[in-house]
Amino acid sequence: MLAVVPGTADAVEGSAPGAGAPLPAAGAPQTDAAAPATEGPVERLIVGYKSKATEAKSNDAAAKDAEAKGKKAGETLAFERRLGTGAALVDLGAELDKKDAADVMAAFRADSDVEYVVPDRRVYATAVEPNDTYYNRQWDLFEAVAGMNVPGAWDKATGEGVKVAVIDTGYVAHSDLAANVIAGYDFISDTRMSRDGDGPDSNPADTGDWMNMGDCGVDEFGRPVPDSDRNNSWHGTHVAGTIGATTGNGKGIAGIAHKASIQPVRVLGWCGGTDADIINAITWASGGSVQGVPANPNPADVINMSLGGGGACNPGTQSAINGAVSRGTTVVVAAGNSNRNASGFQPANCNNVITVAASDRQGNRAAYSNYGSIIDVTAPGGETALDPANGIWSTLNTGIRSLGGETYAAYNGTSMATPHIAGLAALMNQASPSMTPAQIESAIKTNARTLPGTCSGGCGAGLADAARTLGASGGTDPQPPTGSVFTNTANVTIPDTNTPVTSSLAVTGISGNAPTALKVAVDIKHPYRGDLRIELVAPNGVATQLKATSPSDSAADVITTYTVNASSTAAGGTWKLRVTDVYSGDTGYIDSWSLTF
Repeated sequence: MLAVVPGTADAVEGSAPGAGAPLPAAGAPQTDAAAPATEGPVERLIVGYKSKATEAKSNDAAAKDAEAKGKKAGETLAFERRLGTGAALVDLGAELDKKDAADVMAAFRADSDVEYVVPDRRVYATAVEPNDTYYNRQWDLFEAVAGMNVPGAWDKATGEGVKVAVIDTGYVAHSDLAANVIAGYDFISDTRMSRDGDGPDSNPADTGDWMNMGDCGVDEFGRPVPDSDRNNSWHGTHVAGTIGATTGNGKGIAGIAHKASIQPVRVLGWCGGTDADIINAITWASGGSVQGVPANPNPADVINMSLGGGGACNPGTQSAINGAVSRGTTVVVAAGNSNRNASGFQPANCNNVITVAASDRQGNRAAYSNYGSIIDVTAPGGETALDPANGIWSTLNTGIRSLGGETYAAYNGTSMATPHIAGLAALMNQASPSMTPAQIESAIKTNARTLPGTCSGGCGAGLADAARTLGASGGTDPQPPTGSVFTNTANVTIPDTNTPVTSSLAVTGISGNAPTALKVAVDIKHPYRGDLRIELVAPNGVATQLKATSPSDSAADVITTYTVNASSTAAGGTWKLRVTDVYSGDTGYIDSWSLTF
C-alpha cells in the first residue's frame, strides 16, 4: 500500500548549507574477524567515522587520529583527503602487505568512533571495448552527450538466452548477424507485396521492397505514392543489426543485445504491409496461435516494430498487442517520422507498447521525429541530412533492385531509435527474467536521463540510458519504483534572482535509514532549464546536487527521476527540494516532486 503524504511549500531560503553526499549505511561495529581480506599490497585505507565523532567533521582531527593509529600499529600514516561520502582517505606511507595492513585496520576498528575501515582497492574495467571495425562509428552506443551508455550495461547482460522478434521486411543474409538469427516466418499474404511467389510460409527472407513512383496509388491529395522511385531498403536487416549484430568478432558493428536471438518476422514488402498480416505476426511471434501456421517454437521475449501509419490504433492490432503482453512479451514501436503528434499514428498510439521518439547526435529531438504525450522514451535515431556519420550504422545489403552483397550503412529515423529500446529490453530480460513488460517499461523510463538537447512537443521520460537501467555505472537495479511514495504538488515560484527556494516533504512512518537508491521524481516548469541548479536536502541538512546549471542547455522543463544514495540518512523527517535559478531573464516554478522509499 502506498502512503501519500502531501508536503508544504517553503518560503525563499537564504544561503545554502555546504553540499555533500550522504555517508555509507551504518552497520554493526567491525571486528578483526570481520576484516575484509586484502588481495595484494595496500597503499591507502578508507575510514568512515560515526557521525558524532570529531574526526567525521574535522580534517585536523582525522589527521591526528591517523598519526596516532599509525604509531600504535608501528606504521607511518597520514590523512590524505576527505571523500565525497565524508569518509577519510588515509595514506599508509608505503605499500603494506596483507598482515601489516590488517594490523593497521585493527587499530582503527578498536576505536568505537570508527564505523568502518576498508582498503582502497584497485578495480578494473571488465567489459572489453568491442573490436568490431565500425564500432567507432556507433556514437549512439557510447558517446557521452547523446549516446545511450550501452557499454556500461554489458557487464550486467548481453541478451544471452533472450529472443527478439523483428516484425519488419524480413532478413537478408549477413555474416555479422547470422550467428544470432533463429527461424522466423513470412506473414505477407499478398503475392504482389511479397515478391516471392507465395503466401505465408516459414521463409522470412527479404526479397526487396523497391518501388517506382506511384506504384502504391495516390494519397488523399492525389499525389503519387511513393512520390519518387525507391530502391530496396533492407530495413529489417538494418533494424536487426542494431539489436543483435555479433560483437567482438573483428568485423562490422556491435549489437546492443549481441547475444540475443533475432527472429525475423516478415510483414512488409512492396507497398508496405497490412494490418491483418501484422496482427498475425504479433500473435505468432509472442507465442499465440494463428490458424494454419505452425506454433512458434521460440516465442519472443521482445517484439520490435519499426513501422507505422496514420490513424487510430486498429482494435485488432490492439487486441494482438494485449495478447502478446499478457504472454510476457514486451512490445516496442516507433513513434513515426512526420514531425507531428504521434497520437495520430499507429501502432505508436496503441496501448501496452513502448513508443519511441528519435534524437540526433546532439541530443535534440530529431527534426523528423514525431512527439507528444504518448511518447514513452527517446533513443538515438540519428540525422543524416548533413553528414552520414551522424546516422545509425548497421547491417545492410548493396542490392538496389535485386540481391547484392552484404554491407553496412547509416540510416536515420524512429525506426532506428526503436531497436535501441528493444535491445535494452532484451538486456533487462536477461538480467531480471521475472520482470513483466510493464515493469521493463517503467524501469527504462525511470532511469532515462534528461534529454541533453531540445525537444518541443514532448519526448517522454528523456533519453534512455542502458547502464543506469541495468544498474551499472552508479545506476539502479532494473526494477520499477516500489514502496512508500511521498508527494508535494504545491507550486513554488522560482525567481530569477539567484535565490534558492525550497519545497518540503514530511516523511513519516518509515523506520531506519533511507535507501541506497532513493528515487527523487521532479516536475519543474521553466523555459530554460540550463539556468537551474537542483538539490535534495536531507533532514540532517546534507545537500546532494541532482542537476548542475548548463548554459548550453536551452530546452524547457525538468521532468525526470534522479537516484540518490541516502543510506546513511534517517528516512523520517523533513526533506527539501531546493532549486536556484542562477541567471536572469525568465522564471519558472516547481510543479511537483516526490520521494519513493
